[in-house]
Amino acid sequence: MADLSCKIAGIDSINPFWLASAPPTDKYYNVVRAFEAGWGGVVWKTLGEDPPVVNVSSRYGVHQDADRGIIGINNIELISDRPLDVNLREIEQTRKEWPDRVIIGSMMAPIDEQAWKELAIKIANSGVHGIELNLGCPHGMCERGMGSAIGQVPEMVEQTTRWIREAVDLPVFTKLTPNITNILWSAEAAKKGGAHAVSLINTVNSIVSVDLDAMSPTPVVDGKGSHGGYCGAAVKPIALNMVAEIARSADTQGLEISAIGGIENWRDAAEFIALGANGLQVCTAAMLYGFRIVDDMIAGLSNFMDEKGYKTLEDFRGKAVENTVDWNALNMNFDTKAFIDPDKCIECGRCHIACEDTSHQAIEYAVKEDGRRSFTVVDEDCVGCNLCAMICPVPDCIEMRPVDNGKPYMTWPEHPLNPMKAAE
Repeated sequence: MADLSCKIAGIDSINPFWLASAPPTDKYYNVVRAFEAGWGGVVWKTLGEDPPVVNVSSRYGVHQDADRGIIGINNIELISDRPLDVNLREIEQTRKEWPDRVIIGSMMAPIDEQAWKELAIKIANSGVHGIELNLGCPHGMCERGMGSAIGQVPEMVEQTTRWIREAVDLPVFTKLTPNITNILWSAEAAKKGGAHAVSLINTVNSIVSVDLDAMSPTPVVDGKGSHGGYCGAAVKPIALNMVAEIARSADTQGLEISAIGGIENWRDAAEFIALGANGLQVCTAAMLYGFRIVDDMIAGLSNFMDEKGYKTLEDFRGKAVENTVDWNALNMNFDTKAFIDPDKCIECGRCHIACEDTSHQAIEYAVKEDGRRSFTVVDEDCVGCNLCAMICPVPDCIEMRPVDNGKPYMTWPEHPLNPMKAAE
C-alpha cells in the first residue's frame, strides 16, 4: 500500500490531509474527533487577542446548483471568539494526547510588531508544531486593518512574516489571500520575510446571492448583508492556478506549499500534489460531509498511487508543473477533432445545440428512416474546442481525437502570423 506520509516545512505528518483553520478546528472537542477520524493534522482556528471578537448570526450564505447541490459557501464569521487562554490550554492538552498528529496555530493581529510577536510567543508556548499567519481573511477583520488588509500589501506580508521568524523558533506558514492581482507578489514577499511555507488560498471576497424578499445580500443579519469569504468546490480552479504559479516560478523556489481550496476528494488532492503542493488543507468538505470523508480521501489516494506505481507522494509531487506553461508556449499546430460514438449516443442533441448556437456549427443533425436522430461531426469545421464533449451527459460518448497533420511543433512567438515574428 502506498505511503501517504509527508513532510512540510520540516514537520512530519502521517498523511497530507489537514483541516484548515475554520469552525471545524475551533476547539478541543472538534479536533479530537478529527484525529479519531484519521486526519493527519489541523490548523487551529485563528487566534487573536485584541481587539475582542464578537460574531454575528446568521453567518453562512450558499451557492447551489439546480439540484440544491452546494457549489460554494460564503461566510462572514470572524476568527475565534473563544478566550485565548482557553484555546491555548486545549491546544496543549491535545498535543499531549495526540503526539503523532500535527497542530499548527493560526494567528492574526493588528499591524503592530509587538502585538504579533507577543501573540506568536504565547501560541508557540502551547506546543504547536508551527504557526500560520492569517493574512487573508477578506471580511470583518480586514475592516479592522487585519487579515487581507495586510495580505494585499506585499511589503506588509514580508514585514509580518519576518516579525514572527524573529519571535519564535518554529516553522512559519504565511497564509495568502487570493484577492490580489498577482499571487506571486505576496508569495515572493513571504519568502523574503523568511516563511518556510505558504498556505493558499484563503477565501475569495464575494456576495453569493441576494434575498429578493429582504432585498439584502445573504446571509441576512437583521435585514442587512455583507461581503464575505467564498470557499468550497467553486474556488478549486482559482486555487490550482495560484498554487501552480508559485510552484513554477523561479522566484519562489524552495517555498513549500500547503494547498487549500475546494478539496473534496482524493482526485482533488492528487491534482494539487501534482502541481507541487507539499501538504493539503480541507475545510468546506468536512463541514458538508463530516470528518469521516478523510477515509475516502486516504483510500482513494492510496489506490491511485498503487495503480500508477507511486510508492510515496514525492514520486508524483510536482509532475504536472513542467507541463504548466504560459499560453505562448503551447503548440499552435496541435489539432483535435470530436468523434461521436453512435452506439453510446442517447440522441439528446445537446452537443448539436451547443455547437450550432454558440460554437462552430460542426455537428450535423439528421433524422434516419427509423425515426432515430443521428449526430455527425464535420471535421473541416471542428476546431477541437471540447464543448460538445464536456456537455455530453454520457461518459466517453464524445471523444476528442488528435489529428496527425504533419505540422511541426510551433509556438505563437514562432508563428508566421505573429506580427513580431513577421517583423524579424
